[in-house]
Amino acid sequence: MTARVLICDDSSLARKQMARALPKNWNAEVTFAFDGRNALEKLRAGAGELMFLDLNMPEMDGYQVLDAILKEDLPVLTIVVSGDIQPEARARVRKLGAIEFIKKPTDTDLVFKLLQDYGFLRPEDLVKEREHPATDAPDAPAAETPANLNEYLQEIANVAMGRSSDLLARLLRVFVKQPIPRVEMIARTELSMAISAAQDDSSYSAVCQGFTGAGIAGEALLLFADASFNDMAELLHYEDLDTESIQVEVLMDMSSILFGAFLKGIGDQLDLKLGLGHPTVLGQHRQIGDLLEHHSTRQEKLLCIEISYELENRDISCDMLVLLTEDSVPFLEQRLQYLVD
Repeated sequence: MTARVLICDDSSLARKQMARALPKNWNAEVTFAFDGRNALEKLRAGAGELMFLDLNMPEMDGYQVLDAILKEDLPVLTIVVSGDIQPEARARVRKLGAIEFIKKPTDTDLVFKLLQDYGFLRPEDLVKEREHPATDAPDAPAAETPANLNEYLQEIANVAMGRSSDLLARLLRVFVKQPIPRVEMIARTELSMAISAAQDDSSYSAVCQGFTGAGIAGEALLLFADASFNDMAELLHYEDLDTESIQVEVLMDMSSILFGAFLKGIGDQLDLKLGLGHPTVLGQHRQIGDLLEHHSTRQEKLLCIEISYELENRDISCDMLVLLTEDSVPFLEQRLQYLVD
């Protein structure tokens, strides 16, 4: 009997990776959905009895999809596949009816075991060396929709962001809202305009930390809104909240948590060890343009990954930029080609 499988992820690269994690000789009909709304449309039309669902998507995220499935009583079992590995994320999807949670990058052995455990993969469901077909023509042959570098970096950043959010959540006992990373090539002079979370009338403090690896180099910037300092200091259990030295310690603590976990997540996925420089305070209580002034005199372009962290039920937000040099692009494109071949 042919199993009906739906893979829902806003990244075409992630959809292909998930499809490749399925047993090649499994008698399954695989359909793709590019976001939550699209997934619900296909489920209502009977496209899936088993769904692999991403959480972090635009328009309608995975939590909303699971809630809609419950309300409409749609006949599908859902396995969440996400870079958001916070304990609270796992608990929430379980409450919404997900049967399992798989962290990205996908473990093919774990997928095989889960398919067996839930009765989707039995000896009679295996056929001779068959590639499971995908019913969505635009997604089926990898050559028709090649992944681009920005999409590749967005997916890598999504997984690395999940690791840094998980560490922050465990240390502070909070839930970190997961944004969709933004990736774009920009000129250094355009950097301050590219920060979507920045507000013109707000002041920020910033820390930077350089990094290098075999083939890539860049720096990470943490831009912390001054309005968030008191709440953050309280979460970190500082008593005297208003002194300048405490604010510097808050900046350094946050950069240590977020930079370390995020950059390690990037390095692990690229299979290289990143050497980290010493974190440096760029400035305090200034507007974004002033803090990034040191970039404006240099002309080369940067590959910029932007992530805006926000703690649920707290007036705390910060923006992290990972800035990769133009010289890093060939190495990253080579890794992307290796991944999609």
